[in-house]
Amino acid sequence: MGNQKYDDIRPYYNHEVSEKMKLLLADPVFDRVLTHVYPDSQTIAKVKYQLSKMKTIEEIQFTYIYELLKMVIASTTKGLTFDGLKNLDKHKAYLFISNHRDIILDSALLNYLIYLNGMNTTQIAIGSNLLILEWIVHAVKLNRSFIIKRNIPPHELLAASKIASEYIRESITRQHTSVWIAQREGRTKDGADKTQVSLLKMLNMSNTKTFSEGFSELHIVPVSISYEIEPCGINKIRELMKKERVEGYKKTSKDDMKAMAKGMFGQKGRIHFSFGKPLNDELKNFDNSQRPNEMLQQFASAIDRHIHSQYKLRPNNFAAYDLLYGNEKYINNYTAEDKAAFLKLIEQAQAEIEGGKEEIKERFLKMYANPVINANA
Repeated sequence: MGNQKYDDIRPYYNHEVSEKMKLLLADPVFDRVLTHVYPDSQTIAKVKYQLSKMKTIEEIQFTYIYELLKMVIASTTKGLTFDGLKNLDKHKAYLFISNHRDIILDSALLNYLIYLNGMNTTQIAIGSNLLILEWIVHAVKLNRSFIIKRNIPPHELLAASKIASEYIRESITRQHTSVWIAQREGRTKDGADKTQVSLLKMLNMSNTKTFSEGFSELHIVPVSISYEIEPCGINKIRELMKKERVEGYKKTSKDDMKAMAKGMFGQKGRIHFSFGKPLNDELKNFDNSQRPNEMLQQFASAIDRHIHSQYKLRPNNFAAYDLLYGNEKYINNYTAEDKAAFLKLIEQAQAEIEGGKEEIKERFLKMYANPVINANA
């Protein structure tokens, strides 16, 4: 954006690509990462050569990342579908706010879809807690990611949040570049997607107009992402149980790395993205005389309603609901084969997670049933 105050959070500029790509390709840890993505040293050498020749972010995204995502979709999913993009103006900038199920793929697949449908890719908000190694910093900033600072002292957090808020608003209103951000910090672990009011509070920090006008100029589009098989579902349940039982438990950087890899290369079944309409009309009905916190909560609930109602429910979700409540309310939404396959997923979770089998089963069922509960709330 040409403003130095954003230098420590912004993506790389095109004129920096060659230099930063050299640093990425020289990183021995990145070399080891490539061995998990590609089958042999000859392919890795070819990929590294191709990357070394790239001069712009667009080149990286529209060739390398595009092909990588095609490979992931073909080998780890049963198809990627979408709806709602026809309601968006291809030449406008939006703030896409989505539920958060996978560290990498939520934003990567969104950008893949909007690119295929004639829109420019978004800038991607990523938490600084994930930037645990130097190669990750280079990799994400070469993919139009900007940094949301986390785990910093409270007196620094306010200033950092204001800078992030200004960056997002400037990107959309002045640079006409869309932005993606998750509705919450960290992935949803229990399937009950919920927008954090703190996210909206951060976005509002750069607002110089009324509540409605300030959020309207961001052209917020709620996006609901559904994975037929929950990415890292077993890991998420394991993490929830450890948090409750081990005092002071915190994820390690290795946990995040494993989650990134599992999300990318684990089986995910069918994936669906549902793009809502911009919430500008809804914002017109807000009473701007209310207290800011009341309006923020009201707006968070509005975003949740859209994400919940847009969610693409699958047989796994309906089977989980019936198993959780011991009834057959949704029996017409799944077959005996669907139910048997879902029960195998539960058995796998019980085999891999330490703890009582009934507790693991209940948590697993809730993870898949909560989207049904939310959609009908």
